[in-house]
Parts: sequence; C-alpha cells; structure tokens
Amino acid sequence: MELILEGFLEAVRLLLSGDSEVFDVTWLSIKISGLATLLSLTIGIGAGTTLALAEFPGKRLVVALVNTGMGLPPVVVGLFVTIFLWRNGPFGHLELLYTPAAMVIAQGIIATPIVTGISLAAIQSLPANLRLQIMALGASRAQIILLLVREARLPLLAAVMAGFGGVISEVGASIMVGGNIKGQTRVLTTATVMESGKGNFDTAIALSIILLTLTFLVNLMLTMVQQKRRAR
Repeated sequence: MELILEGFLEAVRLLLSGDSEVFDVTWLSIKISGLATLLSLTIGIGAGTTLALAEFPGKRLVVALVNTGMGLPPVVVGLFVTIFLWRNGPFGHLELLYTPAAMVIAQGIIATPIVTGISLAAIQSLPANLRLQIMALGASRAQIILLLVREARLPLLAAVMAGFGGVISEVGASIMVGGNIKGQTRVLTTATVMESGKGNFDTAIALSIILLTLTFLVNLMLTMVQQKRRAR
C-alpha cells in the first residue's frame, strides 16, 4: 500500500514539476493512439456497415473472422508488422520500423476489428424495416448508409471508446514495432514496462496513474456526448 501511495505522489510531482519527458511521452501516446483510432474508425465503420447490409455466400465466416479479430493478440500484430516493415521485408524500403508511423499502423490493425465488430452489431440492431422505409422515400445508397449510421450513432460512440481503449493501453506491439526509443517512440505503456523492469516501481506506478487518468478523461468526454445525445 505504501508503494502505491509513493507512486501516486510521484505522479503528482511529475505533473506539477512540468517534467518535459513525461509530457512528451504523454503527448506522443495521445497522438499515436488518436491517429490509430481515427484510422480504425475510417476503415471499421465503413466495413462494419457494409458487412451488416450486404448478403453474400460465406458472410457468417467473415463475421466470425471479424469477431475473432476483436481479440487479436497485440504481439501477433506486432510480429507481422515487424516482418513486413523489416529492412528485407516487402515494405522495408519505406524505413518505417521503429517510428511512430509503424506504431500507428500496428495499433490501427488492432483497433480496426474492434470497431468493425461493434459497428456491425450496431447496424444490425436497427429495426429491420428501417432500411426499407428509407428506400421507399427515394434515398440513394449513400444516403441510406449515412442515415443508418446516424441512427446507430450512440453504439458507434461505444466503438470509438473501445477502439481508443484497445490501443492506448496496448504495449506488446508498440515495443516490437516502435522499439521504445527515448524521445521518438516511447509512450506511457512502454515507459511503464521499462521502469518496472528497472525496479523503479514508484515511477512505473506514476506513469500508470497518468495513463489511467488520460484514458478516463477521454472516455468521460465521449460518454458525456453519448449520454447527452441519448437524452434528446
């Protein structure tokens, strides 16, 4: 208990002292996870909506693959992204390995099935005759999709929260593709692992508290938007 208290006090000290390294690590965490979440939303909402509305042979298999991807192990993602970005790999010439861009790619891959699965469930949960009613009003295919997404906006906000939560707390793939390089690819999760490995548990706990606080604030903001729209 004393160790946890020391970690909490260390977190307060680091924030109040304006520790530049902590703020750099925190900002990089926000930037990488934010871009990865945006990437996953761009792909996932479209893919989930399309999958929900389309009918084709093997659809159940595809849905099963998406649901499996929602539990995709980050280290597996990190391994394959590393292989593809390795200097002798297919995209090695891009020299992205051990850069923030590689971390965004890995985290985006992790979050996309989560967003896709929730989006799929959100669209499928809408009344079955809603799509027919919209079509009867003469809406185009694009308008139909936009209206359905609008109707499912509350559960889709849950997809945003789940996607962001899945990447901001991820560590395995981030270390593998980012390398935990100080000032370049070190984020809150990888810094926490490094400090705990060095036996600096007070600093590790402090970084964990900052990470939890950041995650809470982002989800609080999204929850307030979600509940406000629901109240209407």
